[in-house]
Amino acid sequence: MIKRRTFVAGLGIAGGSLAFPLATSIAKAGIKMDRRRIPASGEALPVVGLGTWQSFDVGEVMEARAPLKDVLHALIDSGGSVVDTSPMYGSSETVLGDLVAEIDARKSLFLASKVWTRGADEGKAQMEATLAKLRVETLDLMQIHNLLDWKTHLKTLRDWKQTGRIRYLGLTHYRSEAYGELARLIKNEQIDFLQVNYSLAEPESARTLLPLAADRGVAVIVNRPFAGGQLFPRVRGMPLPGWASEFDCATWAQFFLKFILAQPAVTCVIPGTRRPHYMLDNARAGTGRLPDASMQSRMREYLQSL
Repeated sequence: MIKRRTFVAGLGIAGGSLAFPLATSIAKAGIKMDRRRIPASGEALPVVGLGTWQSFDVGEVMEARAPLKDVLHALIDSGGSVVDTSPMYGSSETVLGDLVAEIDARKSLFLASKVWTRGADEGKAQMEATLAKLRVETLDLMQIHNLLDWKTHLKTLRDWKQTGRIRYLGLTHYRSEAYGELARLIKNEQIDFLQVNYSLAEPESARTLLPLAADRGVAVIVNRPFAGGQLFPRVRGMPLPGWASEFDCATWAQFFLKFILAQPAVTCVIPGTRRPHYMLDNARAGTGRLPDASMQSRMREYLQSL
């Protein structure tokens, strides 16, 4: 995991572990996350969530699970709720389901997962396994991962939504080559959520896809907010520019996340972490002012200049 280059001293949390009880640290941090509405229902979601790719794939190792429990507490106590996982993420679904049960947090979370296989029977079996691992009867959001066999799975998801097995259905991808197909489906199909990559390093989806999602009433979850870890090395050893304070930004992670949240089509962004203090840092990006269009251009130019 790439080390963050600017630490969150204001949160009162030590680098490797909590300096004092988590509830106290959050109270001192004063985090009250913003929320945005899902167009399909009007339900409001907190703007910063949690991804589980790699970070929750720890199997049965109790020492590795312990900080993840604190990550979930940090998310919830910061006002967050969205946690995204997948059967393709190793043991992440099982670990997440176990930890949510341990801390009795199901009612506090908006859980999302994916289907990634071919065929109706295989898709149903995979999704049934997901619900079992997450220990839920109804999943908040099920997404067709990378559009694999989307025609088959979309029919199943519509049936599952009608019968209350899922609350929302969506599509996901993380590569710009898929944007044309995603746009076509958003135009022609009833889709509740789109999950796609968008960041300072990968801004292409904001050109046409994200505005289209907003126009068609599709909620947007942003993955790869740090471009798969590419952004932090680019600012290694660099101080945060002083003008970042103009949009209530105190760390590089907040800099990257606030750029994403400044896009009005975005409903929620899901950075992954296995460290509670990073979760708190991420959550702070969902508070305070956001950069306007002029400031977003300045952010892009500054990063390109490094």
